[in-house]
Amino acid sequence: MTAPTKATEIRLAARPHGLPSHSDFSIVDTEVPSPEPGQILVRNEFISVDPYMRGRMSEAKSYAEPYELGKVMHGGAAGEVIESTVDDFKPGDKVVHQLGWRSHAVVDAKHAMKVDAELAPLSSYLGVLGMTGLTAWVGLHEIAHFSPEDTVFISGAAGAVGSVAGQLAKLKGAKRVIGSAGSAEKVRYLTEELGFDAAFNYKDGPVASQLAEAAPDGVDVYFDNVGGEHLEAAIESANLHARFAVCGMISTYNNTEAVPGPRNLMKIVGKRLNIQGFLVFDHNSKQPEFVAEVAPLVTGGQLKYAETVVDGIRNAPQAFIDMLGGANTGKMLVRV
Repeated sequence: MTAPTKATEIRLAARPHGLPSHSDFSIVDTEVPSPEPGQILVRNEFISVDPYMRGRMSEAKSYAEPYELGKVMHGGAAGEVIESTVDDFKPGDKVVHQLGWRSHAVVDAKHAMKVDAELAPLSSYLGVLGMTGLTAWVGLHEIAHFSPEDTVFISGAAGAVGSVAGQLAKLKGAKRVIGSAGSAEKVRYLTEELGFDAAFNYKDGPVASQLAEAAPDGVDVYFDNVGGEHLEAAIESANLHARFAVCGMISTYNNTEAVPGPRNLMKIVGKRLNIQGFLVFDHNSKQPEFVAEVAPLVTGGQLKYAETVVDGIRNAPQAFIDMLGGANTGKMLVRV
């Protein structure tokens, strides 16, 4: 087979003000790069589209370096090795790495991880068996210290992280699992397909009253993907000594001005709440334990997952914009 000579990259053209638009991206055709010693050339098959990428489009100081203007918007990717300079990787091997948002990537071998596409679909290693699945597992166990008989509330529950967190809680004996989502279809998905005990559409009315109705005995664990009104509602419904795992606050990512925090923060004191933010990258050492527990649940069908797949790398900017607007169910991916 003749090796490809052209590659496509998605670069950051401008820093967004509010919701990103197509003008903030540039799509560039370039030459396929060649690997140097210690590197592999990967033809990406799937690239990951994640909420945290919005923060990296800004110059504001954060936990990760901002994307550079004129440079590739990199992120998680999975693909096939087509050229290798190291013994540990051969052409045909399937790998995951962090140089996505391009059709071809030269990756330092030490930063690539070989995966078994026969055990599970390649795309799943970017989602349920990848960073998002690990995020759900870590938030539930390492941060919120989940125990059976807890009542668990998850915001953004139909997304890649929330849907896994809710199922894991249910599989491990939660008393009640409640999710919020942004459409009637997503609510149905949570209760009828994923086994949540209750779910509500946050657009139907105040989150606090809907949560109070869904959790009449209060909430012991809150897995926060949304922030804002959801966080305030969770504080209101929290039981004594409830634990909050704060993963993200997607409701604020596109705001152009600072928004007020929850109005009921004093209840953190009276209820003795434990509220902890976390980054999954701090817990990479847990990956083997996570995979050992979750992979059998996925292959056995006990833990379900959804993917929203957009075809064509040139459609990555639109997929990203749609994801920020809640258009995806489960993991948002681009099939290159």
